[in-house]
Order: sequence, then C-alpha cells, then structure tokens
Amino acid sequence: MIKKIVLTGLLAAASLSSAFAQEISFGIIATDSASTQRERWEPFFRDMEKKTGLSVKSFYAPDYAGVIEAMRFNKIQVAWYGNKAAIEAVDRANGEVFAQVVYADGSIGYNSLLITHKDSAYKTLDDVLKNGKAINFGIGDPNSTSGFLVPSYYLFAQNHIDPRNTFKTVRNASHGANIQAVLARQVEVATNNTEEITKLEATKPELASQIRVLWKSPLIPSDPFVWRKDLDLAVRAKIKQFVVNYAKTDEAEKAILKNIYNYGGFRESSNAQLIPIRTLELAKERMKLEGDEHMEAAAKSKALAEIDAKIAALKS
Repeated sequence: MIKKIVLTGLLAAASLSSAFAQEISFGIIATDSASTQRERWEPFFRDMEKKTGLSVKSFYAPDYAGVIEAMRFNKIQVAWYGNKAAIEAVDRANGEVFAQVVYADGSIGYNSLLITHKDSAYKTLDDVLKNGKAINFGIGDPNSTSGFLVPSYYLFAQNHIDPRNTFKTVRNASHGANIQAVLARQVEVATNNTEEITKLEATKPELASQIRVLWKSPLIPSDPFVWRKDLDLAVRAKIKQFVVNYAKTDEAEKAILKNIYNYGGFRESSNAQLIPIRTLELAKERMKLEGDEHMEAAAKSKALAEIDAKIAALKS
C-alpha cells in the first residue's frame, strides 16, 4: 500500500512537472490597443491550446520594445513581430524566425502608407513635404517596420530631410492610435499600413472612407513569427506543426485569421526573410552618413566602406 501511494505521488509530481514544462507565453506587438489585440488573437491561442496540448499565455505590451525585452528575458518564448522588431529579437533576444504570415489572397507582403483626412488640404506627398511646418505628424513605434523604418527611408532619408526638423510636431504612436488621430484631426498626416486600412474598410467602412492615402511604399515582407532558440525542441515541433497547418481547410479557423488582419494562414520561414529589412536599415544609415557635412572625409569613407561590406555580405 505504501509503495502504491509513493508511486502514485511520484507519477502525480511528474505529471505536474510536465504540465509546467508545456506552458509557453506568446507576445503580440502593440499595433493597436491591448484590448483590440486581445480580441483579435485570443481565439487563435485557444485553438493552439486545443491542437497542441500546450498551455498558452498571451502577453500584450504597450509598445514593441516591451515584447522584445520580454523575449530577451525569457518572459515570453514566442511572438508575432514586424520585420524590424524581429531583427531586434533575433539580434538581442535569442530569437529565430520560424513562420511567416500569408494573406487571404495568397500574398506575402503589405505596404506602408502615409494617410490624412479626406477633407485635408494635402493631396500629395509633395504637399506634405512643402508644408511641413504647418503639419502635426504621426509616426509609428520606433521598432515598427511600416510605421517607422520604411517611411523613414523612402520618405525622409531619400529626400534628405529630418522629420523632427521638418514638421510642426512629431509623435510616435501605434497604427491604431494614428488612424484615430487622423480621423479626429489631432494630426494632419500619419504613417500607417495596408493591413490596418484593409481591416478598417472591412469593419468600419464609414470611417475608412474618411481617410485619404497620400503615399504607398514598395512591398514589405509579411510579418514573421519568432521563437526563442532555446525553446524545447518538442514544443517547437508542436507549435510549428500547428501554425503552418492552421486554417488550411477549417472555415472557423479561416474566420479567426480573417478577424486578425485578413490573414489566410502561415508558411515556414527563417531569418533570411529579414534580409531585405536589414538592407533597408543599412541603406538608411548610409544615406545619413553621406549627408553628414561635419564628418571628416577619411572617417566617412571608412564608415561607408563598412556599411557597403555589410550590405554585400547580406546579398551573398
């Protein structure tokens, strides 16, 4: 009897330990308010629990850096990032890309946008750049690909301007907050992306109709899923199998993804999908260096050569 009790206790302890080992935390970047993101993503996490047997806890930080830092300190083990934030997670938080979003139409990219109210006096990008001192400008989170990096390169670096010196005011906010600010005319112009505007057109077309798009970027690779490289291999296998097979045929699963951002599913990916964004970062840095009139010629030449070597290494 005693042996039976001891054995039962050991089995229970082992089961409890296994249950704790199977718990993961999944981080979601702050493209909108935490409540909005929770409404979009929680059904996906509940399906993940059912299909994998894992206990999935969600983590919603007020900014992108919060999710990156949470992964760095192993407070979360998996996360949905934009590409720029994913670079930070890979370089600083032991992260690794393992999957990529596929949209409902089969595409694997989206675009950065510059938006204003439909009744705004600004009709073109040139109007914005020429009248900057009269414009309160809304830009994205510093770790946002479409809200910050892409417009910083294509709109500002390529036009050799600094937004802080160009506009009346510049404020950082999430995509959702920038849409609301444009609609309320708290800012005249703001960055955004096609994901958010498409979502708004589907859910609140009356509000979407009040927005004018002033500029659209080249295609940006769709968002990655990233896990910590030290996550248990068996757990990683369960997560990847669930993710890449999700919403293949199940209509309820398709509806869940459509409610997130008109997603259609996911495909396997790797850190290689970050190369275009890394190249963009370096190109932006190069243009800034080229325009630095106070830097000594020799130092500038050396710095430019180092950037060119990094770009070449990414392309090889």
